[in-house]
Amino acid sequence: MASKIREALLSSLTAHKDEFVSGQELAYEASCTRTAIWKHIEELRRDGFTIESRRKKGYRLVGRSDLVTENDILLGLETEQLGRNIVFYQTLDSTQKIAHQLAQESAPEGTLVIAEEQKTGRGRMSRQWYSPPGTGIWMSLLLRPELPPQKAPQFTLITSVAIVQAIEEVCGLQVQIKWPNDLLIDGKKITGILTELQADSERIYSLIIGMGMNVNQKQADFPEELHEIATSLALAKGEPVSRAKLVQRVLFHIERYYKMYMDKGFEPIKLLWESYAVTIGKHITARTLHDSISGVALGITDEGVLLLEDKDGVVHPIYSADIEWL
Repeated sequence: MASKIREALLSSLTAHKDEFVSGQELAYEASCTRTAIWKHIEELRRDGFTIESRRKKGYRLVGRSDLVTENDILLGLETEQLGRNIVFYQTLDSTQKIAHQLAQESAPEGTLVIAEEQKTGRGRMSRQWYSPPGTGIWMSLLLRPELPPQKAPQFTLITSVAIVQAIEEVCGLQVQIKWPNDLLIDGKKITGILTELQADSERIYSLIIGMGMNVNQKQADFPEELHEIATSLALAKGEPVSRAKLVQRVLFHIERYYKMYMDKGFEPIKLLWESYAVTIGKHITARTLHDSISGVALGITDEGVLLLEDKDGVVHPIYSADIEWL
């Protein structure tokens, strides 16, 4: 109920930009008392919103924070389901860990866990993901698709396409996808995706998509060992990026392609993914835990498996590997 009131408040204040809105009008639109309006205005101020108040005139929204709290994301969110239940933390160990716990506690599909800082963020193969406070987007999204577990890897690719398009919209930047889960700008990593599931042999119970996005880091914010391999959207664009707006567009596009996938299958998304892929048609080396295979990347299967043709013409399915190319 409280989140609905705050969402209605922010919607009203935004609709009357540069104008004062009376407490009585806000109370009517939010279906609550004027006392409740005052209480929620104070909470919004604590969340970083600048709200001016004047006697006999009411309230006026002056400025927004660059936070990724529930209020920041809900204001302007255009999804039907994804992100409508948001669990925000100032700091925590891992959004993936919390999302797994919420999934076991029957949290609704579309639940988003997001934090300003992760202490032990991780990527694929249990690698550490550098996620300092107030600079990036560290979040995990809970889905509950009625599918067999072998379909889960497709959701990493669905998410990749969604994030690419969100970045293009918000930042005007060209992004490429490196199979299986990295997004690059000029060859440097800006986003990693980690898809995990709770399932049995026949069906998925919950699918948890972790996303780490470098948004407003400056070069000095990265450890020296990452300077040559990582960048941020702000560095590429030359100016800061609204993290809340980017989260909104990521959720919008994930929901869009999730619906498309459930309705039409993977083929249309596969074609989009391949159009953004940096490795297709190139000579690459795939390094697995036990072996290395070199050859030409032909594309991906309907299950999201990379097909690699070696010098002898043998096509190898690559399920998980680190990819290198010249």
